[in-house]
Amino acid sequence: MSEDLWTPHAPINPEVSIPEKGEVAAGSVTLIIPTFNEAGNIGELLSRLADSLPAPARLPCEVLFVDDSTDDTPAVIEKAALDLPFRVRVLHREQAVGGLGGAVVEGLKRADTDWIVVMDADLQHPPHLVPELVGEGERTGADLVVASRYIPGGSRAGLAGNYRIAVSRGATWLTKGLFPRALRGISDPMSGFFAMRRPLVTTDALKPLGYKILLELAVRGRPAKVAEVPFVFQDRYSGESKSGAREGLRFLAHLAALRSATPLARMIGFGLIGLSGFVPNLFALWLLTHAGVHYLPAEIAANQAGVLWNFVLIEILLFRDRRRHRHWADRIGRFALLANADLLLRIPLIALFVGRFAMEVLPATALALVTTFVLRFAATEALVYLPRKTRTARTTRS
Repeated sequence: MSEDLWTPHAPINPEVSIPEKGEVAAGSVTLIIPTFNEAGNIGELLSRLADSLPAPARLPCEVLFVDDSTDDTPAVIEKAALDLPFRVRVLHREQAVGGLGGAVVEGLKRADTDWIVVMDADLQHPPHLVPELVGEGERTGADLVVASRYIPGGSRAGLAGNYRIAVSRGATWLTKGLFPRALRGISDPMSGFFAMRRPLVTTDALKPLGYKILLELAVRGRPAKVAEVPFVFQDRYSGESKSGAREGLRFLAHLAALRSATPLARMIGFGLIGLSGFVPNLFALWLLTHAGVHYLPAEIAANQAGVLWNFVLIEILLFRDRRRHRHWADRIGRFALLANADLLLRIPLIALFVGRFAMEVLPATALALVTTFVLRFAATEALVYLPRKTRTARTTRS
């Protein structure tokens, strides 16, 4: 990563008195703007910010662009920032780790002001609302202030087409249904425009995936008090939207990772994935037994289809943030070993159910899988996805 500093101005004064209602908020502000090929929007964005932000004495502010662009966006920022009344910084990342959410986290690591404001660079978030977001936080004592499209005075007018409107609304309902307590008081968890107090959350606790960083902050940070300000979602000023099917899949994976953050939630998720593994397992078993293979060797062969299915889903949905602890070949080898080792228990159980209780092969297999899943979950988490223990280096006397 490279970082360049342009247009420095007088040091920010954090000891500005809190204003009365209707005035601009007190405190210093870092405006974090993640960018990916937004060269066509930068000049207009900075111009509107210059017109919207109060004088530095009333709202000490700096703008930090965290840039993942492959075009000339950094150069455009440098040119546009020459005569602004606030400081502008650019942090260019060679690798876009974590997407736009990861860019915001990188910005949080470098911000030391009282408030952080996050917004997009495409001008769908109106710059004139930045002082109002911070002011609402100062007046109400809120830790998080969200610009919402879904409260009186707000609108999603800038969403192009019924499809995007339906996707946005569906994503909102889904997230609020999955996290009713964490998102209480937030009508628009999909918003990318918000202000937060810097101590709300430590960056080490954040594990963003994709562009929905507000959801990550609200669920992991659990702000004590939330306020909202209505805003009208604007049309994109220049360029094309970066959202698409790939971002949608990343969003679903992010939801699953957040929802499975506790051991109990992971166990439930593990069980649901195991249930879904019945489909490839039993389908393979049906094919083999109808081909004349004896049910015991067919059980062993069909189990591999379920093993592969379960491994892929567990990797994506439950343990995405723990995959770095071991190489993928090590993980799949351990996972397959554990999944097949329970055959030592499961096959005798199946034989018992079939021979002693006269059950059919398919229901006997399903019952045995349910019986052994708790042990498989505990062993999988402990032996496949927990970090390796490192040996403590010995100290020597000088």
